[in-house]
Order: sequence, then structure tokens, then C-alpha cells
Amino acid sequence: MLYPELFKQLEAVRWNMAKDIPWESFDAAKLSDEQATTIKMNAITEWSALPATEMFLRDNQDDSDFSAFMSVWFFEEQKHSLVLLEYLKRFRPDLSPTEAELHAVRFEFDPAPALETLALHFCGEIRLNHWYRRASQWHSEPVIKNIYTRLSQDEARHGGAYLKYMKRAIGKVGLEAKAAFAKVGMLMASSRRTSQALHPTNLHVNKALFPNDTIQSRLPNPEWLEHWLDSQIEFDASWETKVVERILHNMSLLMDRPFASVQELNKYRKELSRDLALEQAASAASAVPALAA
Repeated sequence: MLYPELFKQLEAVRWNMAKDIPWESFDAAKLSDEQATTIKMNAITEWSALPATEMFLRDNQDDSDFSAFMSVWFFEEQKHSLVLLEYLKRFRPDLSPTEAELHAVRFEFDPAPALETLALHFCGEIRLNHWYRRASQWHSEPVIKNIYTRLSQDEARHGGAYLKYMKRAIGKVGLEAKAAFAKVGMLMASSRRTSQALHPTNLHVNKALFPNDTIQSRLPNPEWLEHWLDSQIEFDASWETKVVERILHNMSLLMDRPFASVQELNKYRKELSRDLALEQAASAASAVPALAA
């Protein structure tokens, strides 16, 4: 099992909201209304760890190890929302989200292949690590700069934990896992081909609620994310390249094969799809005599 060791590792570096955040260093002159509003939106977005955890537990009922790890992931992700809420409560209570605004991002996600969902959130942690690093640079108020740095480090550690479960999956189901991970990795690294930010909170997850079925669509300002990325923290091509490079690097480690570009990963994805189809056909053919008997 991976959960016991991951628990120890994350417990050893966990920060304390009361003791480790330098609340006394707050400088009101360095916090604009514009910046404070973005903190509210991120606080609500982080609250969506709640429906994501419900999804993970529902779709991984056969995996108690991973489901137990969700207790750690859920705790730390909800703490991200809580520390941002605490910041607003202390320094900009007029912008504190209402309970209704937080609850709006809790809705049911449609069932999806567990392996693909795992890879999706792994890539999402990489992206969020970079978003928060950039947010820390953009902000000028020292307390929120410190908070975003801590959040970015947490997201990197979460990505590392997901990577361990991805490696375990490859060891268990081989081609099926590789095919799922290559498919999602290729899509999440193809950001230049899309007009929207490629992150789990910005993807459609409930057909019955479409188009109001992304986390971002349920925020007080659904257009906030793109504006935050493009015009505020200025997550430009150089930063996007860092995200793509990290995804490709980790896909290379997983597959034990170097990928210098999304195109190379996509080519490998097609190879895996063919190999998986052949494996499944052979398995089906071998099962026919047994069924007939």
C-alpha cells in the first residue's frame, strides 16, 4: 500500500495555518481590490475539492489504498480554501464568499474511467503548482504571497503522490494504464490548441447540467479564470511551456521513454492504442473456448 508512507511524508512537511502563516506581516497598502477579488475566486475554486473527493471515492470503490489517500488530499485541499477564507475574513471581510457561493461548486460529476481521471488530476496539480507560483509573484502583499507559495508547494507534493499511484497502476494493468495516461497527458499538454485553460475545474463533468457543469461556470464570475491568467498573473507562453515540459518529463518517466514534444507523446499514444486493441482481441479470443465449454 502507498497510503501509509504518503501519509507520513505529507504529515512531515504539513504547514500550520495558525503558526506558519505570517499574519502579523499584513500590509493593507499592498492589497488592491482587484487582487482581493481574485483571492475570493480561488477560495471558492479550492472548495471544489469536496465534489472531486466524492467522485474519487465513488469511482474507486475497488481501491481502498487510493481511497484512503483521499483523506489526506481532501484535508489539504480544503485547507487551501480555508486559509484563503481566513485571509479574507481577517483583512477583507466584505469579500468573504457566502456559504451559498461555496456550495454552488458542489455538484455531482458524471462517472469517468478511473485511470483517466487520475491522470487528469495529476496534470492538474502540475498546472496549479505553476499558476500559484505565478500568483505569488503577481501579488505584492506579503501574507498572501506566502500563502500562495505554500499552496503551490502542496500542489507539487500532491502531483508526486498521484504519480506514485500511476506507477502502481502500470505495474498492475500495464498497457491499459499506459494508454489512459498517454491519452490524458497528450490532451493536457496540448494547451496551445485550445482557447481555455486546461484544468479539471474548467472541464465539463455533468452532461445533464451542460453548459453549467464546470467548477468555473458556477463561480460568481464565470469569466474570472481566463482574466486572472491572461491579464492579471500574466500566465504567458513561457509559463505555459514550463507546464508542458513538466507533463512531458513525467510522462517520459512513467513510460520509460523520452518525449521531447506533444507530437512524440501522441505518436506513442497511438502505438499504445493499437497494442491495447490487439491485447484485448487476443484475450477475447482465448476466452471463447472456455465459454463454449
